[in-house]
Amino acid sequence: MAHTNAAGSGAGHGSSPVVHGYPHIETVRAAITALYRRLSSDGIQGYATSVLPADVAFADHDDLHLGTQRVARSLVQHLHLPEARMIVGFREMRHAASVELAAGPEYFIELNDRFRRHRRDIGAALAHEITHVLLHRLGLEFPGTRDNEILTDTATTYLGAGWLLLDAFREDGVSSQKLGYLTPEEFGYVLAKRAAVFGEDPSPWFTSPQAYPAYRAGLARARLDEQQPPLVAAGWAGRRRYARDRRGARGSAGAPYSFEGEGSSLRVCFSCPTCGQRNRVGVRGRVRVRCGVCGAVLTCDT
Repeated sequence: MAHTNAAGSGAGHGSSPVVHGYPHIETVRAAITALYRRLSSDGIQGYATSVLPADVAFADHDDLHLGTQRVARSLVQHLHLPEARMIVGFREMRHAASVELAAGPEYFIELNDRFRRHRRDIGAALAHEITHVLLHRLGLEFPGTRDNEILTDTATTYLGAGWLLLDAFREDGVSSQKLGYLTPEEFGYVLAKRAAVFGEDPSPWFTSPQAYPAYRAGLARARLDEQQPPLVAAGWAGRRRYARDRRGARGSAGAPYSFEGEGSSLRVCFSCPTCGQRNRVGVRGRVRVRCGVCGAVLTCDT
């Protein structure tokens, strides 16, 4: 039996300052690729609709345990875990929550006692833990606790429940709260990646004043992925650098592409902006390429 802790860092009120930016972005990208490889593009399409705020709403007058079970059931259904029964309890603990992963059919989740008072964030904590159950059943994990937690945050968000985690981020002059291992901007990045696939705008669901700016920052970063050579949407400066590198058949430092072969067999290698899979394409001008993992059709100027 494995025991997995969630959201150890910055998961409490008055905790250490929240980290911002994109320190985990390469692991996040690898997690999106892993999701597509494990679930397939068709499987990902099964999560086209995010969990709705009404399904995870928790009023102060709701019964604590009945309300928690109701929210857990909604998340179990959303994540396509119809056979999983979640038994949720509360106790004093360092982390926000934990789940015991076994063969099922029952899974035991413990939430930090502070959620008795801060019920609006129970859905966010449960979303992360129930995604642990989903990934356990799929046999999908990354080596090391840190990377595996980043995989869980990314999967929670990409599969439509992670907007709750970003909405649990609050920060003011005297205290801060953040659930999960991703930074607020990284949650925004994954939400933007999801929005690009499903045409979904999560911003109306945010209740935290800090969630929307983090989403907008992540959205801007995600759009940069769609504007890198050899994609036709690349800007002038990127195209100019690409042409120079192509003449030398090498990628310059920090370039999002590299070259293989030479002469008529020269190929460019670059990441799919949807799923992150590396694609190899012959250098022969304007071409349309279908990603072999997610099926996205990419128009390139090689």
